[in-house]
Amino acid sequence: MDRLAKTLASYGIWAVIFLTCPPLFVVAFLIWLVTVPFDRRLRILHLYSCAWASFYTYIFPYWFVSVWNRDRLRNDTAYVVVANHQSLLDILVLFRLYRHFKWVSKEEVFRLPFIGWNMALNRYIRIRRGDPKDAVRMMAACGDTLESGSSILIFPEGTRSLDGELRDFRHGAFTLALRHHVPILPIVLDGTLDALPKHGSVSPGADIVIQVLDPIPVDTFSDVDMLRDHVRRVMADGLRRLRAERRGEVPPPRAARSA
Repeated sequence: MDRLAKTLASYGIWAVIFLTCPPLFVVAFLIWLVTVPFDRRLRILHLYSCAWASFYTYIFPYWFVSVWNRDRLRNDTAYVVVANHQSLLDILVLFRLYRHFKWVSKEEVFRLPFIGWNMALNRYIRIRRGDPKDAVRMMAACGDTLESGSSILIFPEGTRSLDGELRDFRHGAFTLALRHHVPILPIVLDGTLDALPKHGSVSPGADIVIQVLDPIPVDTFSDVDMLRDHVRRVMADGLRRLRAERRGEVPPPRAARSA
């Protein structure tokens, strides 16, 4: 019965996405058409995209998503936002932050009908993995985005973790933070691996938490590797504590939490 429930849940969520993406993209295109002349950073379109992505986590009855310390990600400050990566679902649930940022995502995602087209409308930043020349272009695009006042969001592991533990971090996000003198904002996620494993089907039940950690100023760091390793330690500690809190092993902080 558990296997049947998983199969039905998988087919159900993909069917809903398949049926709703075309009309939701039409609305996104109309918003872009109306707002792009005066909303140069596309904040309105991104907010709509947050609602579009969040719609699926709201209606799917088996997923409960909560966000802790959302207010640490301020719309009036540009950050290099870094998050751990456990599942394809990470992208969907991080829109629940309802904060302005530009994704850095692999080029293949932009080729997806409707979803990828909306990412292009939002001027999210694509990267062709394994292409050094394209990496230079991506870094320049990220720099322009930060200088315009928008945050960027990167998965510094570069790919999903198979076991939920942090992989090694790549240096790109930290080079950007030092180069453009913007703080790092770490985010830890837990529960998405249970909801949608890398080589598995949608789970019929998952409790997902997104926790925004304290911003990390970069002015005291002169070395990219030192900054990268420090942020990884902070995120590893944050992830361990988050899991301990969820198991009831330590009392939760008095932090603002919202669904």
